[in-house]
Order: sequence, then C-alpha cells, then structure tokens
Amino acid sequence: MTNLRVLRPAAPPTPVGAGAPARSLDDVYRSYCRYVGAVCLRISGRRAEVDDLIQDVFAEAASTYDALREPDAVRGWLATIAVRVTRRRLRRRRLYALIGVTAAAEYEQIADPHASPHERALIAAIYRVLDALDADDRIAFVLHHVEGETIDTVARLCACSSTTAKRRIFRAKSALERRLSDE
Repeated sequence: MTNLRVLRPAAPPTPVGAGAPARSLDDVYRSYCRYVGAVCLRISGRRAEVDDLIQDVFAEAASTYDALREPDAVRGWLATIAVRVTRRRLRRRRLYALIGVTAAAEYEQIADPHASPHERALIAAIYRVLDALDADDRIAFVLHHVEGETIDTVARLCACSSTTAKRRIFRAKSALERRLSDE
C-alpha cells in the first residue's frame, strides 16, 4: 500500500502547561485546534469544510468539557469528537451526492505542499475512491494508514471493537487496491 504520510504536515499540539491541566476551553482550543483540523481534513479530504468541522467539534466539546475527568485525555477526547462530527458530515455529503447536490472536491490540494505531482495525483485518486466507501470504513482506514493510529486506538475513536476496526480497515484497503489497480 502506498505511504500516505505525505498528508502529515500538522505539528503535534502544544500542551497548555508543563503537565498542568488546561484551565479553560479557550486554552484547549488554542492548543488543539490545529490537531483537530488536521484530523478532520484527513478524514473528510476537503479543505473547504475544515473550519466548519473545527467549529462543530469545539461546539460539541464545549457542552461536555466540564465533565472531562482527566485533563491529560483532552487530545483523545477531541479526536473522538472529531471522528464523530466528521462521520456525520461524510454521511450528509453522501446523501447530498445521491440527490445530486454536491460540490466537486479538489483533493490535489490536501497533500503536503512539498509532495511531488505524482504523490498529489495518487492522493487525489485515493480520496476519490474513499468517497465511494462507507463512512465507517473510510474513517478507520484514514485513522490507521494516514494518522498512524494503532488498531486499538482506531477502535476506541470509532467506538467499535478491535475486530470491527480491523474488518473496516481491510474492506477499505481492499476496495482501494481493487479500484486503483483498474486505473
């Protein structure tokens, strides 16, 4: 399988303080908005949607932030919310596509600026195939092969078992290999 790491330009989030918990949602936003945006971009594949997705993630996070028991778990908590919000967007996008109301995607723009033209074209082709997949399969594949998450982390972020996560990744990878070999 092709290495999709050319999508990786986002810097890791900077902690709010050296081991200190975040004091406010504003601090969390400043520390993690780039990370959330990178996760949303890689799953959705569309830059035009990223700002809306970030806003939706933090709006949802604001409603449950006070209930967060472990300040060290903020990154994973936000990633889980980002997956859930982006899944809803992917499903809505698929419904719009069925009725013919969808904008064309410019997948060539999501690759790292230093990626070669060949890598950009390959990433665009991969994301076009991912558009045809079930949202859950797409998310599991992107989290594992693009984000580099372990199977257990993919399962946790997708709220499924490790076996289900493996099955979703396998289905997406098989579909990609089948469809890309036809081109």
